[in-house]
Amino acid sequence: MVHAHHATVTLENYHQYRHVDKPGWKLGWTWANNEVIWSMSGAIVTDRGDCSSYSGSQMPHSCKKDPIIIDIAPDVTQNRSDGCCRGGRLSARAVDYFNSFSSFEFEVRNVGGKENSLGQAPNNVTFMAPGPGYTCSPFMLTHPSVSLDLGGQRQVPVAKTWKSTCTYSSFLANKSPVCCVSLSTFYNPIITPCRNCTCGGCREADKNTLSCIRPGDPLGGSNDEKNIIECTDHMCPIQVHWHIKNNYMNQWRVKLTISNYNFNRNYSNWNVLIQHPDDGVALFWGIDYYNSELMHSDKDRIGSVTTEVLMEKDPSSFTLQNGWAFPRRIYFNGENCDMPLPDTFPMLPN
Repeated sequence: MVHAHHATVTLENYHQYRHVDKPGWKLGWTWANNEVIWSMSGAIVTDRGDCSSYSGSQMPHSCKKDPIIIDIAPDVTQNRSDGCCRGGRLSARAVDYFNSFSSFEFEVRNVGGKENSLGQAPNNVTFMAPGPGYTCSPFMLTHPSVSLDLGGQRQVPVAKTWKSTCTYSSFLANKSPVCCVSLSTFYNPIITPCRNCTCGGCREADKNTLSCIRPGDPLGGSNDEKNIIECTDHMCPIQVHWHIKNNYMNQWRVKLTISNYNFNRNYSNWNVLIQHPDDGVALFWGIDYYNSELMHSDKDRIGSVTTEVLMEKDPSSFTLQNGWAFPRRIYFNGENCDMPLPDTFPMLPN
């Protein structure tokens, strides 16, 4: 008798501002016994493994002890399941809730235990999005949930539910900051730049390195695995510039510019979170089919998006003194950007 069961896996991104970008997530685990994935819809296992002990017209989808699962593209018309097929992307929850989760289904066979047993939870859960930074807890047995049938019109109880929580750490994902902030104003000609060497080791002036190329120099062969950026004093792939353009009686106008110094990486569905000195926040993201993709740089130009924002102010509390018009923190795709020191902010004229 074949011991088997059907399972649905749902990935939910609870982070409000950090999304999972292409090439997409990778989910992995280690089976507790000799389980195999007999069939799968809505995703695929990257390695079939050794299935030489099986024969017949239908073979297992994967016999790997430690399978790695990836999403399939949205335009795939076959082998789909409900809530699947987002190309590995998970949107930030505050930006696009509907696309912040993804699901896939599969059939497990060779489940150990007695008849009608659902086996043991897999071990060693891993989640890459698409690189490191996430640490996942063991699967924990929770109150059985329900699955949706008939296009979500009917609830079907399930036999068992396991959950794992994966937490993100910028320190694990990145050895140094990935973005920096520069400031300028209409009332002071001095620009406060990003701090030197913010995102990497300092380089000798006017020299290319393994990780950067001087503006105007030929790019050479492309290598998608390496993040080659334009050589700058700050050496950051992303720079956010906050410029106070005008100061009106009841509003103030700011020009926000996000620059991408990568030569071979675009940022899809980017977002920028501004934390103001009074702890209020403003969230910005691109418009579909217009500027939702922050394009890479090339030898002739820097990839960038820009917008102007008119913000209402409270005359009883607003003042340009002491940097009130400058943000306290700026986050790009959920990553904390390096801010200039307060004593370097553009000063008001005497």
